[in-house]
Amino acid sequence: MSELGSETKTRAERVAAAYADRSLLAEADYATAVRETIASLDRGELRVAEPPAEGAAPGSEWIVHAWIKQAILLYFGLQQLETMEVGPYEYFDKIPLKRGWAEAGVRVVPPATARVGAFIERGAVLMPSYVNIGARVGSGTMVDTWATVGSCAQIGRHVHLSGGVGIGGVLEPPGARPVIVEDGCFLGSRAIVVEGVHLEEEVVLGANVVLTASTPVIDVSGSEPVEYRGRVPARSVVIPGTRSKRFAAGEYQLACALIIGKRKHSTDTRTSLEDALRDFSVAV
Repeated sequence: MSELGSETKTRAERVAAAYADRSLLAEADYATAVRETIASLDRGELRVAEPPAEGAAPGSEWIVHAWIKQAILLYFGLQQLETMEVGPYEYFDKIPLKRGWAEAGVRVVPPATARVGAFIERGAVLMPSYVNIGARVGSGTMVDTWATVGSCAQIGRHVHLSGGVGIGGVLEPPGARPVIVEDGCFLGSRAIVVEGVHLEEEVVLGANVVLTASTPVIDVSGSEPVEYRGRVPARSVVIPGTRSKRFAAGEYQLACALIIGKRKHSTDTRTSLEDALRDFSVAV
């Protein structure tokens, strides 16, 4: 998608212009560009962020499409609050809920909710959970009970978001990287990943790991610690930790995350992912 076709390029230009001057939304062409962008997101034709192109240099960053985030923000302004009834449930909101799950090939357990503008790939499973606008969830991924996938988060294929996992939304500033969870990751119960943190392929987070952009992620598996921020290297097994910091009032323990090793190849199958934590005597 990084090479925009002429129609999409025109749409992107109109969205960017309307974001700079909201009065343009009174003109049909600009409002239509916003609504068409949301519809394309909903169908999976566009995505807020995408991996580097094949053949890109190692370590290349994901590409963030700021104009798509701008469209989401403008969409909130175009929409009006309305009552929506879904079976026994009633909602009052601006953004419609996704429908047509059987045709989409997605299993959705009541009362799971996904807003229009999110894309859920065929073969994903939503337990009672929430997926916000702009997010993308890959095939074979389980979004477990009370897990949340925030605005624009990019969740790969065959990921397991355990019960109560919180994936934060990143809408502003539009150019900011959303949370990225690559293929094959396993996030333990109540883990929290926010502020554009990037989990590379097959990372395993233990229960209650909290990762923000400023959280020190310290690899303690070697003879010397190696520190990361905002990113967790592929196949890392991560648990909650603390480290000491001295203040004027004394020494206190501050939260961090510890990389204690790499996933073993014997734990690569879906049914044995939890063993990746048990190998290191860590709770799931």
